Amino acid sequence: MIIVTGATGQLGRLVIDGLLEKVPADQVVAAVRSPDKAADLAARGVQVREADYDRPETLRPAFEGGTRLLLISGSEVGRRVPQHAAAVQAAQGAGVPHLVYTSAPHADTSVLGLAAEHKATEEIIRETGLTYTLLRNNWYNEVYAPAITQAVATGAVIGGSGDGRIGSAGRADYAAAAVAVLTGAGHENRIYELAGDVAWSLPDLAGEISRASGKEIVYRDLPPEEHRAALIAAGVPDAFADVLVDVDRGVKAGALADTPGDLKALIGRPTTPIADTVAAVLAG
Repeated sequence: MIIVTGATGQLGRLVIDGLLEKVPADQVVAAVRSPDKAADLAARGVQVREADYDRPETLRPAFEGGTRLLLISGSEVGRRVPQHAAAVQAAQGAGVPHLVYTSAPHADTSVLGLAAEHKATEEIIRETGLTYTLLRNNWYNEVYAPAITQAVATGAVIGGSGDGRIGSAGRADYAAAAVAVLTGAGHENRIYELAGDVAWSLPDLAGEISRASGKEIVYRDLPPEEHRAALIAAGVPDAFADVLVDVDRGVKAGALADTPGDLKALIGRPTTPIADTVAAVLAG
């Protein structure tokens, strides 16, 4: 039985879709904070169980009987280590033999602030002695959807990463990799550095938007404080603006530039280029 946490999230739903193409629905468990939000999955024959990272008593029952568990990292930055620790401990207590975790690129050495919680989670997983697979996902193309639409409106992509490169891929690519690991063999105690086939820069993104929209789009590279102020002025919450500014600092230092080919190898096809995402966003 394959259990997927965060199954009503954007990545989780794609993973469930992929699993249902390969295994019977009654062998898939959607472990979710709000079961009522997973009614459509239940209607497809998926088992729906309550699993709230902040209520550890819900986790072990949700994980019982699992042969493989995909622990999709929580979205609450600053709270993820205790949340993930509770989930890992529950998986161990439930006797789950194989834990798959969505981590960050080079989590053990990355300069990104976001990587610290992933590094800590990886350490917790190893300390349990559980068989594991670490899916170190690079940035998602879809993260840039707001920047793409804003650029068409304002004529500029803004950022603070200079010519730093981003080895992103489509969310569906990462979901397909998770499905391959959850349904395949030979992934025990492996670490996969998952990234797109081609890394690109924000100036490259501006060029792609120009080509797709027919409008002249430039890239404006801003110092960190100006970048943060511009994000907040555009409606980005303060805390998330801090995250984005830190990510761009990391991009400038090369933290997301690696494209080792693990993702393409796992999914058996090329990854989604940023140009395809630009076209999809502009098409509505």
